[in-house]
Amino acid sequence: MASVIGDWECIPRSYEVTKNYLQSFHTFDHPLKLSTVTMVDSKGTRVSLGSNSSSRSSSISLLNDPLLLTLDGTDPLSQFARQEQELIDPLTQMASEYVRETFQKSKTKKREKDFSLTDDSFNWNAKRLSILNKFTTSEKLSISTSFLSVGNTGTGTDAIKVHTVVSDKLKFRLEQLDDFEDTSIRHLMDLTQQDYIQRIEQLNQELVQSWHNDQRVKALKIAIQCSKILSDTSVLSFYPSQFVLITDILDIFGKLVYERLKQKAYSGPESSRKLNTESARDTCQNWFFKVASIRELLPRLYVEIAILKCYEFLNECSYEDILQRLTLMIRGIGDPLIAVYVRCYLVRIGATVTSTKEYMYNNFKDFLTVYHTIFAGSIRSELNRQRVDMTKYLSLYGPAVNFILQAVAYKNNLYTEEILKQVKTIKNNGPILMAILQAFMSEFIAARALEIVQLLSQSHTEGISKSQLFRALGLSMAVCAPLCEERSGFLKEAFLTINTFTDPSEYITCVETWSQFIANNFPINETNRLLHEIITRLSSTKICEKHFQQLHNILDKILENQKNIELLLIQENFLPFLNLFHKDAVKSEACKRILIIYKRNSHEYTTDPVVISALMYIGKILNDSLTALTVADEKRQISHLISNFIRKVYFGRDLECQLSFYVEARGTFSNLDTVYGTLVQNVNKLAMEAYSIVHGNQTRKTQAFVKACIAFSFITIPSISCICQQMDLYMLSGQVALVNQCMGQADACFEAALNLVAELPTALEIDGKVKPMDSYVVSYLSNMLATLVVVPDSPEEGVLHLLRLLLEVIQKFPFATNSLGPVTVYLNALDMLYVQSLENFPYHITGVISNDELYGRDPKFLNEVNNLCVYVVEKILQQLKQLGAEQQYKMQTVLSLELMLRIIRYANLNKEQTFQLALNLWLLARKHESLLDVKHFPRIVKAIENIYNLTKDTNTKRAQSLQQFMEHINHK
Repeated sequence: MASVIGDWECIPRSYEVTKNYLQSFHTFDHPLKLSTVTMVDSKGTRVSLGSNSSSRSSSISLLNDPLLLTLDGTDPLSQFARQEQELIDPLTQMASEYVRETFQKSKTKKREKDFSLTDDSFNWNAKRLSILNKFTTSEKLSISTSFLSVGNTGTGTDAIKVHTVVSDKLKFRLEQLDDFEDTSIRHLMDLTQQDYIQRIEQLNQELVQSWHNDQRVKALKIAIQCSKILSDTSVLSFYPSQFVLITDILDIFGKLVYERLKQKAYSGPESSRKLNTESARDTCQNWFFKVASIRELLPRLYVEIAILKCYEFLNECSYEDILQRLTLMIRGIGDPLIAVYVRCYLVRIGATVTSTKEYMYNNFKDFLTVYHTIFAGSIRSELNRQRVDMTKYLSLYGPAVNFILQAVAYKNNLYTEEILKQVKTIKNNGPILMAILQAFMSEFIAARALEIVQLLSQSHTEGISKSQLFRALGLSMAVCAPLCEERSGFLKEAFLTINTFTDPSEYITCVETWSQFIANNFPINETNRLLHEIITRLSSTKICEKHFQQLHNILDKILENQKNIELLLIQENFLPFLNLFHKDAVKSEACKRILIIYKRNSHEYTTDPVVISALMYIGKILNDSLTALTVADEKRQISHLISNFIRKVYFGRDLECQLSFYVEARGTFSNLDTVYGTLVQNVNKLAMEAYSIVHGNQTRKTQAFVKACIAFSFITIPSISCICQQMDLYMLSGQVALVNQCMGQADACFEAALNLVAELPTALEIDGKVKPMDSYVVSYLSNMLATLVVVPDSPEEGVLHLLRLLLEVIQKFPFATNSLGPVTVYLNALDMLYVQSLENFPYHITGVISNDELYGRDPKFLNEVNNLCVYVVEKILQQLKQLGAEQQYKMQTVLSLELMLRIIRYANLNKEQTFQLALNLWLLARKHESLLDVKHFPRIVKAIENIYNLTKDTNTKRAQSLQQFMEHINHK
């Protein structure tokens, strides 16, 4: 076939090319908006179905959502959309259900009192979890109970029967009481903490199961024995967690009793409501009589507190009097640790039944009365026996005292002043001061900041250091600061004590909490002074290594709360503080955090050279931390942060200074390809900025600057490891050079890009999937062909040198078998060659003399173009022949028609060989026309007719050839 195309001749275009614009019209609805369908039901009511309708249709087919129709709602997004249309989205559905349940509960609990204090008000659930996590032990534990034996003798659930006769029920309960005498109690010893928790959980399950099996006495006995466990302080360090576990069981017991009484009182018809209420009152009295008969004080207190809410079923009950009575009863408990936790439980349950706080305050006063016994000799002897120091022992009081004080101060400062005055007069008041700082509102602490600082400075308590107290004060100040006029004096007074801490651990732990207060409320010089003090205290490497976490927290708080990050970066002590992180991994994390905050809080552009120098130093630390073992995600994150910093550096119209910065950055960040890509992009942008300043009229100075920019890019790109990124940047840099009339630099960039095609891998692995490079190469070379249209030929290289190079590299890239990539590029090259033959190109670059002006349709140039067209067509024909040999007839048919159309548009059909080639391609395609859409061939014929209609009035000979060609294809 090659012999029949030797007479190819590009024919001049004899008609004007016009663009067919799509018809436009005004619309008031988004095209993707769901349609609204109005239906009329049998009653004549109009029902609207659509995205904005309150009524939801059960028929999705009425909604013209193309994604839903195509995917039939099987993908997750479509399922969510379907749910939105049919019902409601999941979150809204959950919210509506919650509102509905809340409304129902509010109706059923209409008779209950509404108190301002509840368990949730103090977030007891969060407190109980923190207690369980904090107070643990590795010592062996013991438990005494009648309900965890392996072999029950007739008292288990299997032996329980339902007794409907009253006399039988009474007899059965008396038998139960005989079975549960104290002689049956078993002692489980040497339990680990996990075993102990499992045993407590078994007791919990046994209580619930006994209750549901109508074994009320057994449930009560379990509650009593659980309460007795709280008298065991043989393992002091575990006592707060022990309290939480046992009171959880008591809470369940109290709820079961209350719900039972409530059901008795309010169930049944309205006519028998009075009788039911009387029965519930009698049952309630019976429960409290049973509790009053408990011999030991501690279980009697705990069980009565657990069912405290049941007093509402008794007439003329005053919760205030009951709570005060229980408060006085607690005075009978000798161990201060056990007593304070009983008071904590009383306050917690009492808050659910009354809003009064007098009993809370009285409980705290009673605790202060016996507070001195904590330091008594008997307590110290027990601590020595258990090998528990005073610091650990005092911390056991923290959860209970904190909760009591928090309850007293909740939404009411009625007693807070009195409490503070009383605490001042108490010896060894450190633990209580700590509780006040943690429990009272930060506004209360801030209003008395100077007074509290002096109080903390004068406090001397064994087991509570001043650093702990000042740390707690710093946490409170971070939430709410004192008045502006008091802050300086307050800070000075506080640091008079803080600076006396000689232990680096105490100092840095305390300063960690104060850093946020200082950064947020004082000028930058105070932060700088704090950093200087920290550097002085922690100058030793060994000391720093122990406190990396605290130093990192200080840095993070300062960065988060400093409003002007640039002002912080230029402080003389900031970078020396960063150098305290001696380990590379820790320093890298700190530097990364700085750049993250800088990205988020900095100004749009940075011009300060000191800030830039500091950021360069920080970025260099990150760059140097990268090794061959660094994971790709870490490199990506660091590259992103440094690239963001580079983009924010802007010197305005001082372009040379800007370029100097990019040159320095290139030498600093040598391990990051992404940063190099950012530098090349920014330098190209800089060149275009210079072009914009002179409005395209380059002077000698601007031309030299632009060439320097292109040279920077040309030198930098080879350092990037990704071949695709290199090729893209070469293309972009060449286009920038072309716009700026730097022809030699543009040719060098384009040539370098084309030479890289042969080095491309055949496939890339992206997200675990292998993706062939064929589509990228085709897209890239097509883009290159579009650029080469306006690139003038170099006088040293000859006609269409870059195009010839492109045609050569196509053969060097190993396209996949049966790939249409080479043919697609050759077809696009044929389009480009035809444009080269035109008298005027369809587009130009201002200031660049393209080949249409350079050659002016010189016959020698046109001859070269025609020869290249012959070469390209030969390559396409070879591909068609290979497709036929591989029986890829569909591809062969499509490509035959594409080539035929180009011959008709571009070539002179008056040439016999060209005419015959076009006809042969048509006949080749008709052999397998059944493989294509039935409308495909008619559309081809219509396109040929359109070309004929355009040329019949301007080029008679060409029109005659086209007419003859149409007669042949219609005839055959």
